[in-house]
Amino acid sequence: MNKKVFVIIVTYNGSKWIEKCINSLLHSIYPVDIVVIDNSSTDDSVELLKQFSEIHFIQSEENLGFGKANNIGIDYALKNNADYVFLLNQDTWVFDDTISNLVTVAQKNPSFGIVSPMHFSGNEKTLDEGFVTYYNRKIEENSDLTIAIVPFVNAAAWLVSSDCLRKVGGFEPLFGHYGEDRNYCDRVLYHQFQIVIVENAKICHDRKITRSFKKDVIQSKYRMLSQVLDINNTLFVSYANALKSVFGLPKYFKKSYSFTSIVKLFYNLVVYYLQLVFRMQTIIKSRKKSMTYVE
Repeated sequence: MNKKVFVIIVTYNGSKWIEKCINSLLHSIYPVDIVVIDNSSTDDSVELLKQFSEIHFIQSEENLGFGKANNIGIDYALKNNADYVFLLNQDTWVFDDTISNLVTVAQKNPSFGIVSPMHFSGNEKTLDEGFVTYYNRKIEENSDLTIAIVPFVNAAAWLVSSDCLRKVGGFEPLFGHYGEDRNYCDRVLYHQFQIVIVENAKICHDRKITRSFKKDVIQSKYRMLSQVLDINNTLFVSYANALKSVFGLPKYFKKSYSFTSIVKLFYNLVVYYLQLVFRMQTIIKSRKKSMTYVE
């Protein structure tokens, strides 16, 4: 009997990808239940989604962000006895054997909390630019399967076991639009699960990675938030790591921006670090919940 897999997709103004994404799932050789949460799209995403009678559609009246919207889908899946939840970005598509290959690996290895495929770009030939930066080429032999054990893989395509979800919980609501996947991976590792990439499964991620000063500032702040919330370190070490980022991140970006911009970035990070210090009780509360969470 097949394990029950719920696919969770969060959409926001993703009409250019929706049909390809969902149709790829409908052609999967592994049967899945599809849940779509729309984050108050302003394009024709909702109209397109309503054409698919095969999906369970949840329409949010506001943009909840990636993590909170996914949590709605995760809760729905677990209440409906999901064995696995497959988190999938709206700008991706799968192949007919993607989910089958992922489930095969997950079933044989209960310690694998997150099982992710290879992430290819939209041309279906080259690896996704972001995926390349952290894909670990150190291959682990696991029976007849080739996998890579990694400390992190982005949440564009995660097969997460219900056991992992019940012990680790959902995404941390303190995050907005960046950083929640890094935090989740930290928590998965803390709870003694492994994160793996399966080399005989693949998805395509049709995105262009763009840089801007505003985006780098936001992502730098969320990196620091991830650091203070990292329960694999003590609270003191976590805050020390975030303080190092106040100085290290401007140095990292110095070749990308003007001196004035780097000073502005440094100022923003100093202010944000002080905010994290003042929010320490909230941080401690979140860390304790992450350490002890069991549904």
